[in-house]
Amino acid sequence: MISYLALTSASLLFVGTHFLMSHPLRAPLVQRFGPKGFMLVYSAVSLVTFVWMVVEFGRAPKAEGLWAVGDGIWVVASLLTLIAAVLLSGSFIRNPSLPGVPAAFAAQPPFGVFKVTRHPMMWGFALWGIAHILVAPRPDNFIFMGSLIFLALAGSKAQEMKKCAMLGGQWAAWIRRTQFIVRPAGLLSVGVGPWIAGLLLWAVATWAHPVWGVVGAGLFRWIGV
Repeated sequence: MISYLALTSASLLFVGTHFLMSHPLRAPLVQRFGPKGFMLVYSAVSLVTFVWMVVEFGRAPKAEGLWAVGDGIWVVASLLTLIAAVLLSGSFIRNPSLPGVPAAFAAQPPFGVFKVTRHPMMWGFALWGIAHILVAPRPDNFIFMGSLIFLALAGSKAQEMKKCAMLGGQWAAWIRRTQFIVRPAGLLSVGVGPWIAGLLLWAVATWAHPVWGVVGAGLFRWIGV
């Protein structure tokens, strides 16, 4: 495991600084740098640590996968990434979880992708990570993608605690009207917009996989375009 020490260190730093800056260090950092300065510091630290994480992921040994990956797994992974793209695409519209949005957003009835989960963006990242572990079950991928999955889901729960403290009854009502775990049936009622945007994002992302040295992802694995 010494071969993965740098990747593990980078991943821990990326995840750890996110939690520290979002929770115990947020108030003193905002007090020191101001709201805009805090966002600059937060963004800079996140970018630097994530770039290090990506670099070490590229350097880490690419061992044999822990299981055989056939077409069945590729189909499941392709569907997961499509759902992830739909959730991500619809998550930018009146999302109460985004920083700086009006508190009144938490009082709205669930709509679009929020009928699936109240954290569509974070579940989008988590499903994307799970899909990539399924098709590349290597130690380096478990560390890299596992870190992103943990940050997305544990970070969402931690954010809920912070929002409840900040917004009180409004956020508690939003929690009662929505659910944390993805509700697959809700995908049928998210609307046309997220599906069109998600399909476009998914098609472009899977088509562009050869840029990262991966041939054949999504539909392009079978149609060979």
